[in-house]
Amino acid sequence: MDSINLVESFSEFKEFKNIDRERMMRILEDVFRSMLVKKYGSDENFDIIVNIDKGDLEIWHNREIVEDGEVEDPTTQIALSDAIKIEPDFEVGEEVSESISISDFGRREILTIRQSLVSKILEYEKDNIYQKYKDKVGEIITGEVYQVWRREILVLDDEGIELMMPKSEQIPSDFYRKGDTLRAVVLKVEMRNNTPQIVLSRTSEIFLQRLIEAEVPEVYDGLITIRRIVREPGQRAKIAVESYDDRIDPVGACVGMKGSRIHGIVRELRNENIDVINYTANSNLFITRALSPAKIVSIQIDETNKRAEVYMKPDQVSLAIGKGGFNIKLAGKLTGYEIDVYRDTDVDSEDVDLTEFADEIEQWIIDQFKAVGCDTAKSVLDLSPEELETRTDLEMETILEVIRILKAEFE
Repeated sequence: MDSINLVESFSEFKEFKNIDRERMMRILEDVFRSMLVKKYGSDENFDIIVNIDKGDLEIWHNREIVEDGEVEDPTTQIALSDAIKIEPDFEVGEEVSESISISDFGRREILTIRQSLVSKILEYEKDNIYQKYKDKVGEIITGEVYQVWRREILVLDDEGIELMMPKSEQIPSDFYRKGDTLRAVVLKVEMRNNTPQIVLSRTSEIFLQRLIEAEVPEVYDGLITIRRIVREPGQRAKIAVESYDDRIDPVGACVGMKGSRIHGIVRELRNENIDVINYTANSNLFITRALSPAKIVSIQIDETNKRAEVYMKPDQVSLAIGKGGFNIKLAGKLTGYEIDVYRDTDVDSEDVDLTEFADEIEQWIIDQFKAVGCDTAKSVLDLSPEELETRTDLEMETILEVIRILKAEFE
């Protein structure tokens, strides 16, 4: 194998891997110098000239000419009789530069050189990818779906770099085929077995935040601040926003005229319901806004334990809890309080608290109903068995038995 073939083969490698010319030259020189050290013990008396564009690589061995029989170090000295074979005009004391062919290294050394080059170039490529995406954590990127597996999706960016999106980072209703284009945020970048792993996410709160920044110039410019974001991917999201300029309505700016700004984000998130509310330091008001669209009668807050007891009319309880319990769950995350919803007892004096049935219904079952705002007998009976099954973790058989017990109380 000659020098031209060797360098040309890695010029092609460079082209595919987008390694810059100077870096490729340094890698080639480093590899050959390592080989010279192994063969000659030192690389100090050697010049390596690499021309990637032309596919040329030259190695010159520089030695001082000494009298015959006075050579002490063949790496740094050459006998006069050997020097005049290269150029007849040479004299003792001069320096001679002799070209070394790659074929002089031998087949085994050449294979070692190739392996070292491949190893170093791949190492550089991996480091390059790691550094590039490390700076992009938190940014939205667009990629093409290359492979779909049960637990993850392989995505290629515009440079052909492989990115991974685990099932846990996909919106439940996401469905992709090979060749589809997707948008996601770079969640994290880490090295595993010396290989960069770039993880994408569509369920992260950061993804929603970046989408808002892209759609709402006031947020991107800092006129409106996103104080908190909580999500149940594909179901519901709540965003608390604040403006330091009284002339700007933060909620109106985020939603846009007739919802023009928020609609694009909702479509991207597979019709995820997005509630945008004004942030406030007033806990009572913040909880009231977080439970919207439900109307609240009164609130009792325990600051020590970060709990809030919210009382409302019976017809508002289901609104406060929301489909699947997502509304109250997200309201709690957004405000930082454990929220318990109760029906206003003044509304129906004939109702019976669930705790009155403790002798017939186990306490853990009662707690399940209370967790979703059903703290009285009628509040349970107002809902269908199917809806109770959706909101709680109870089995249908248990729910039907509870309903039978409660109905018996009013018959």
